[in-house]
Amino acid sequence: MLILNMLKRNSLLIALILVMILFEIAIRLKTGGAVSLFSPQNFTNIIYQNSYVIILAVGMLFLIIGCGNIDLSVGSVVALIGAVAGVLMVVMPENETAFFSNPTMNMYFAIAVCLLLGILIGAWHGFWIAYIRIPSFIVTLAGMLLFRGLALIVLDGITISPFSREYLDLFTSFIPANRANAFDTTMVVTGFIVVVYVFGILFDRLNKIKKGYEVDPMYAFLFKHIIILAAVIASSVLLGKNKGIPVILILILAIVIIYAFLANKTVIGRRIYALGGNEKAAKLSGVNTNRLLFLSYVNMGLLAAVAALVCVARFNSASPMAGTGYELDAIGACFIGGASAYGGVGTVGGAVIGAVFMGVLNNGMSILGVDANWQKAVKGLVLLAAVVVDVMSKKRVQN
Repeated sequence: MLILNMLKRNSLLIALILVMILFEIAIRLKTGGAVSLFSPQNFTNIIYQNSYVIILAVGMLFLIIGCGNIDLSVGSVVALIGAVAGVLMVVMPENETAFFSNPTMNMYFAIAVCLLLGILIGAWHGFWIAYIRIPSFIVTLAGMLLFRGLALIVLDGITISPFSREYLDLFTSFIPANRANAFDTTMVVTGFIVVVYVFGILFDRLNKIKKGYEVDPMYAFLFKHIIILAAVIASSVLLGKNKGIPVILILILAIVIIYAFLANKTVIGRRIYALGGNEKAAKLSGVNTNRLLFLSYVNMGLLAAVAALVCVARFNSASPMAGTGYELDAIGACFIGGASAYGGVGTVGGAVIGAVFMGVLNNGMSILGVDANWQKAVKGLVLLAAVVVDVMSKKRVQN
């Protein structure tokens, strides 16, 4: 019974590990051991390929937790903001004006404009959804068409490239810059992270016990965190054997830590969960539900802007067709990661694991040579299975 409970508590993490092992076996059998899912270079590629999914999934999670809403426009928002970044950083400097001829000044100005535009787009959605009470599906579907059209207008249907080396280094460089020191530096940083993590989880557990809160049994606590630490150390070894720590990974970790703290340790996080659990009860408790919903969409717009800046750096171009299908990847990552379609349930860690799950599926099937159409079919079935499990669990609890 103890083992069964432990497996249930960590089912998503175990499923991810099993999928990775199965893909590794299948890839080695097909290639005769010449290719590996866990090669240092491929592992780094997985991080780059799925950075946007994790960033968007974190923002989408707060919408799903808050009221079971989704944002269908994030892919188009990524395209529009990427288009604006391209115009500001590539096209306008060609005019040789005093301001835009300064690459560094131009770069930070463009980043600030893109982030502000993302916030304004989120506020646009939030106004119609939170205060006018138009269904989110309609508003964000309209946004998907509107912002994709604006991206085409801004870029005049063409792709803009290349971006400056200074800008690309913000998102595509590695730490340390000297590859010869990559392994040693990576392991030193990892050791520091492991020590901080261990002290953090022990302090949090002891603090909860002191206050009389319910905590996981010790066997479940140890099982979960030993797996996490083993994954962190193994990942660091792979990164160190390649080029070191990608800067984009530091950005992702910062976003995950900040939003996990907001969700679990702040008043606004508790209110978002309350909003998703029962909006009427939350409103009667004094929560300004309209403002909370509005801010959730503003946050989604901000993170969509960050994802756009990451994407244009990764591809070194701004395309009007960028971001196609990104909203589906983000939504899928949240539901696979355990978020409830009814709202009120979900974690940032779960969304990250869901995003990694989607990334491993994409990367593994691509290496195996699975047709792109079949890849979409498989991801659709996985998403449906995740939602079915959520619905069946909900019915079982009600019964």
